[in-house]
Amino acid sequence: MRKAIIILLSVLLCGQHLMAQQSMNTNVLTPQQESFVALATYEATGDLVSLKPAIEQAFANGLTVNQVKEVFSHLYAYTGFPRSLNALGVLQIVLKEREEAGLATEMGAEASPLPADYDALKQGTAVQTQLCGAFTYSFCPAEDYYLKAHLFGDIFARDVLTHQQRELVTVSALAAMQGTEPQHKSHSRIAQTAGVPEETVEAATALAKRLTSPTPPRVPHFAHGLMGTPPEGLADSQKYPLSEGSGGIVFPVGKPNDAYAQYFIGQSYLAPLVGGEHPISNVTFEPACRNNWHIHHDARQILICVAGEGWYQEWGKHARRVKAGDVVDIPVGVKHWHGATRDSWFQHVVTHIAAEPLKGDTKTGNEWLEPVTDEQYNAL
Repeated sequence: MRKAIIILLSVLLCGQHLMAQQSMNTNVLTPQQESFVALATYEATGDLVSLKPAIEQAFANGLTVNQVKEVFSHLYAYTGFPRSLNALGVLQIVLKEREEAGLATEMGAEASPLPADYDALKQGTAVQTQLCGAFTYSFCPAEDYYLKAHLFGDIFARDVLTHQQRELVTVSALAAMQGTEPQHKSHSRIAQTAGVPEETVEAATALAKRLTSPTPPRVPHFAHGLMGTPPEGLADSQKYPLSEGSGGIVFPVGKPNDAYAQYFIGQSYLAPLVGGEHPISNVTFEPACRNNWHIHHDARQILICVAGEGWYQEWGKHARRVKAGDVVDIPVGVKHWHGATRDSWFQHVVTHIAAEPLKGDTKTGNEWLEPVTDEQYNAL
């Protein structure tokens, strides 16, 4: 049950992030196309933390296991075996977790078998000519053979993905990587030749670029608009929190958490993400900010760490360092605290799941207790 809840939360949060990105100017993309872009982007950049919920969202958007698998195996020709194998490894983890959580996942069709006399070089040359025009890379005949026989012959012959889907994936990966501008420009034309509309290519490119870096206005808004001028003597990672070098900003910072300021040492910020019966919020801690010891008497608290680095500690146990991608499931009735490390900003998404109080516990709600002293905190 715990894994099912965490998986569903990941899908919700990833879907919200993709919808926010799409709303900027990529509304020409279908949900499945959005997932193709996200999978390709995170595979190409090696962002395995973001890739995991993106895979869950891809399943929610109707992609099958074999389609996701094919995206990653297709991309090895553009991003290399290491990135491809890492992404496939994440897919295996997701599938195992879904199976353990009792969630059904559609496998989808396998690639159709090829004729016994299939000539990969001949067919690949024909496909390459159709998409790119006649071309021979005479400077390196071996590379020319790989392009014709293997890429356009072997890989493109697998009908798990259409040629249009393959080119959409390729364009997205090349848009996300650095130093591949000529190839991206070339494949943008190839994608249109394959039948992908120009506006779809442009939207996929724009989405891929946004998924690879923080939304530009957010970093200065976070660093200066809310906090004012950074104090002297801070490292860059403290002045410019959650910037590209430390994981990026995915969720909004929100407003100063004034309503709960008495229970925090340092400044925190609160951004509600989902309201209603099961609210979800994003909490941001400045460096060294932490909340008091506290107990949830009738609920489990789940923290999904999304950026920066922080601490989580249960009473009587050693503190645990947490970072983006970590999930903390806090049992009902457990005294604990959480917050940022001394030299890093920290963000976690938080929600609560109703639970029976511990036997003999007559209290309800959240009980705030003593602060985590500087002596305790600095000893970590």
